[in-house]
Amino acid sequence: MTSDDGPTPPPQPRTPEDRVAPALVSAPAFFRAPYDAATWRAVAALGTGWMWHLTGGLVLWILVVVSAGLVPALGVGVPLLAASLVAARWFGGAERARIAAQTGVLILAPLPRVRARRGFWSGLWSPVRDNRAWAAALYAFLAMLISTVFFPLTAALLAGAVAAVAFVPLGQGTALAQWSGLSWPATVVGALAGAVVLVWAGAALAQYGSYLMVRLATYLLGPSAADVARARAAVAEQETRLAEAAAHTARERAVVLTESRTAAVSAADTERRRIERDLHDGAQQRLVALGVELGVARRLADKDPEHAVAALELAHREIKETLAELRDLVRGIHPAVLADRGLDAALSALAGRSPVPVRVEVTGDLAPASAAAQAAAYFVVAEALTNVAKHAGAESVRVHASLVPEDEQTRLRVIVHDDGRGGAEPSPGSGLEGLRGRVAALDGTFELDSPPGKGTRLTVEVPCAS
Repeated sequence: MTSDDGPTPPPQPRTPEDRVAPALVSAPAFFRAPYDAATWRAVAALGTGWMWHLTGGLVLWILVVVSAGLVPALGVGVPLLAASLVAARWFGGAERARIAAQTGVLILAPLPRVRARRGFWSGLWSPVRDNRAWAAALYAFLAMLISTVFFPLTAALLAGAVAAVAFVPLGQGTALAQWSGLSWPATVVGALAGAVVLVWAGAALAQYGSYLMVRLATYLLGPSAADVARARAAVAEQETRLAEAAAHTARERAVVLTESRTAAVSAADTERRRIERDLHDGAQQRLVALGVELGVARRLADKDPEHAVAALELAHREIKETLAELRDLVRGIHPAVLADRGLDAALSALAGRSPVPVRVEVTGDLAPASAAAQAAAYFVVAEALTNVAKHAGAESVRVHASLVPEDEQTRLRVIVHDDGRGGAEPSPGSGLEGLRGRVAALDGTFELDSPPGKGTRLTVEVPCAS
């Protein structure tokens, strides 16, 4: 079967049975057993294991049995038993590596044995109390039995199949052919049928023997059931702690977001009241005065033209001042230069209007920042420059803006640093407190460092995707 991405890869083995003994779990695998790679891996594993178990495994088992028998003799066998069990641990590691190399089945190593804290005899008895070392010694004995049974039988079956095939060209006229009492064609058919049966039997037996070896190694050379249970409990406990920490962080985050949203709503309400007050006390009053002056000019147009002209000139000045106030008011809501030319130009415009000398530094392109992030940065700088001009007594101000990569997102960072008297505090109701709420509503950070006598440094960061 193919897809848009190419041929579908074959399914990978998921269990030791699929990897080591596929002939035991599916009929198609059984029929292809004589030429299946798993069969020849199994034969190699049994042959290598047989030689290894009859040498290293047998020596290890004899050492463990003899040293254990010498323990009652005034403890003479304790050092030898401890050394033998340490060797059993090493034997188990070598056997796990051999099985992984020859069958592809990875067996986890057992947990390290608990070492004695101090004392010669405590350290000597530590390997003796290691149950996984005893399990490795038992494995050496049982694996020797399994490989001694299965490898010779497998070799005999496969050798019999080879002999049956060789009998076809070489056996005519021999005593064995005459002993069968069959015609030569029938003898040939029987020999070939016997070869087929022997090959299948040898292949299935090899896979089964290799599978038994893997299962035995899994139980005796891998972690104990208690170790597995403790490991799973530790993982579950760790996952529980992580989940609790994530839940706690989420709760704290919810509280912060609630507070920031409340502050943003309050700041927006305060801003609306300020706009209403500015319109009422400024533009609205000037428009009323303008109406009065225009009415006076209309009444005096015929009777006293000179006074009518003076009234029109006064109305003209009121119009220009009203337009200037409206421009300032609109700039406080959302500056046109920010939308038309970007944050870089808007910051330069703020610097140009500031009575205190301002140096603006922009690193990189600020265009990737969202409109909300740029607006927040603009008003932060505007409020900061206003506070510097009114309260700081500074001689110079430095404004720096840049995009800063952080984790999975980029943030817009703005720093305003003056050399004034310091001591600034974002008190409730102040412009700085309003800016803090605006920044918090965008999930940003607001840091104010203003030690007395050492100037003020305001650092704001907001996500570019706000």
